[in-house]
Amino acid sequence: MKFVVDDKIPFIKGVLEKFGEVKYLPGKEISAGDVKDADALITRTRTKCNEELLNGSAMKIVASATIGYDHIDTEWCEKNGVEWTNAPGCNSGSVMQYIASVFSLLVTDKGIDVSKLKIGMVGVGNVGSKVSRVASAFGMKVYEIDPPRQEQEPDKTFYSLEDVAGELDIITFHTPLTREGRHKTFHLFDKKLLKKLKKGVIVINSSRGEVVNNKILKEALKNEDVKFAVLDVWENESDIDLELLDRVWLGTPHIAGYSQDGKANGTMMSIRAVSKKLHLNIDTWQPSGVPLPEEPLIEIDTDGMSDQEIISKAVLHTYDIRNDDKALRNDPDKFEHLRGSYPVRREFFAYRVRLSGENEKVNDKLAALGFNII
Repeated sequence: MKFVVDDKIPFIKGVLEKFGEVKYLPGKEISAGDVKDADALITRTRTKCNEELLNGSAMKIVASATIGYDHIDTEWCEKNGVEWTNAPGCNSGSVMQYIASVFSLLVTDKGIDVSKLKIGMVGVGNVGSKVSRVASAFGMKVYEIDPPRQEQEPDKTFYSLEDVAGELDIITFHTPLTREGRHKTFHLFDKKLLKKLKKGVIVINSSRGEVVNNKILKEALKNEDVKFAVLDVWENESDIDLELLDRVWLGTPHIAGYSQDGKANGTMMSIRAVSKKLHLNIDTWQPSGVPLPEEPLIEIDTDGMSDQEIISKAVLHTYDIRNDDKALRNDPDKFEHLRGSYPVRREFFAYRVRLSGENEKVNDKLAALGFNII
């Protein structure tokens, strides 16, 4: 057998070699010639898996070690007998941690009492549901907005974006990218939505760059219609709008889901999918060697601290988004390099928290986010 693998996928080397030839290549450089006689392609979002790449190949399965799959021409694959898979939810804990770091900095850097804010959670799948949990832990009023789920789950409470837009202090996007249909998300944030949002809203996008019209957002920041913007994903990656980067509060190079745990989950799900398709008999494979955090114990004296201050301190111990923001601003031309050489980041469950002092009731909130309380 022959396997073609994106060379930035971690924990995978040595797994498939016993079954045949394995070719590791940069995702952007994988060509039709590389996959012509391959049985499986394991990739990330930088490889366009379409007719141009796959036509005439021996490909049996394309497995993407990512949540998103807009880089895969799913219709062409299905019509031409190429199975495709993605890794739904693999990095949901990582994105939750990323957004929690944003909320923490609103508390510590901006001095905002976030418990008084209303937030619109646009997309309530694996990621959005976890971000809702974080927002609730910080005391925010959460409006969950998910039209497809609303149709499928009429007994669950969802809100219409159109109805609540004017009430929101924060809007955060956690949707796939869909360009057509009743629930298309391409340029979901546009001039029309901006007019409905209250002046001074905070905009966060960690889903897909094209969900937010970057030109409209840039103008909104200039005019102060949007107070702060946080972007992890951009239109035209990796050639991003540098003027927009200058105007956003926090800008990062598409790494919200880049915890070691999220990457390991994506690799695991892809290997298992390939195993099932090609009968490799490693359907329960798990990655090994995930690095431990440098300081896994978090100790906090809670005297005089509010719940949101305690949570912020714990969160920022695990991940401070300012480091990724600084790295991108220092050298935006290294967008892809920053992704490919991303440092070790572990999620909340890799940490233990010990609280002392008067305010220990926040333990339950920290535990709900995944921290181990001791």
